Amino acid sequence: MKNRQFERALDIIYPRRCAICDEVVPAFTFKNGRINRGEVVHRECLKKIEFVGGNTCFKCGKPLGMDSDEEYCQDCRERRHLFSRGYSVFAYRSISGSIYKFKYMGRQEYARFYGIATRKRLGKTLQSLGIDAIVPVPMYGPKQQKRGYNQAERYARAVSEELSIPIYTDVIKRVRNTLPMKELDALGRRNNLKKAFIIAKNDVKFKCVLIIDDIYTTGSTIDEIAHEFQMAGVKKIYFLTLAIGQTT
Repeated sequence: MKNRQFERALDIIYPRRCAICDEVVPAFTFKNGRINRGEVVHRECLKKIEFVGGNTCFKCGKPLGMDSDEEYCQDCRERRHLFSRGYSVFAYRSISGSIYKFKYMGRQEYARFYGIATRKRLGKTLQSLGIDAIVPVPMYGPKQQKRGYNQAERYARAVSEELSIPIYTDVIKRVRNTLPMKELDALGRRNNLKKAFIIAKNDVKFKCVLIIDDIYTTGSTIDEIAHEFQMAGVKKIYFLTLAIGQTT
C-alpha cells in the first residue's frame, strides 16, 4: 500500500508522459464516483500504433503479410538461428518514435506502458513457455554509464513485474564494445558481435530463458547470447522484443 501511495504522489509531482505522443497524461481519473490512477497513454494515441499479429514467422515472429503462405520469413529460411522462438509486441514503424525517446531521451517511464501492453498481448503465451528467467540484453559497461540506464533492462523489469517471472541482470555480461548495429549489414552484425558476450556465472541452472531487447532486426544479438546459454546447458531460449519490422 505504501508503494502505491508513493507512486501516486510521484504522479502529481512528476506528471507522467504518454508513451506515444509524449504529452502529459492526467495523474488521476474519476469514474463511478471513484478516483483512479491515470492511464499510461492517451486512449486516442493507442489508435496510432500497430500490434504484431496475424500471419507471422514461426521462428522469429516477424509479420509475413496477409497474402503469404510461408511458415517462415526469408531470413529464417536461409539462416539457422540458435533461439527456440521469438515474440514481439509492436510493428516497428508504428512505435519507432516512442522507442527512440525511451532509448535516447530518458523516457524510462514508458517501460510501464510497454510492460502492460506485453501482458495484454502476449502474457498467456509467455507464461505457458515455462520460463525460469528473464534476461535483458546487457549493454557495454562504459556505454551504460554514459547513458545512465539500459533500456532493455528497464523494459525487462516491467515485463517481469507484469508476468511475475524473475529477472536476472547478472547472468550474462557484455565484455566488448561494438559498432552501432544500424550501420551494418547482416554479415557485419554477426562479425561485430563475436565474443561480445560471456556468461558471468559458472552455475547457470536455468532450463528455459527469455532474452529481452528493444528491437529485433536480424537476430544477430539474440543468437550470440543464445549461443552462450546453449554452452551453459540451457535447453530452451526464447526472445521478446518491443518491436519488429515487416519481412522483406
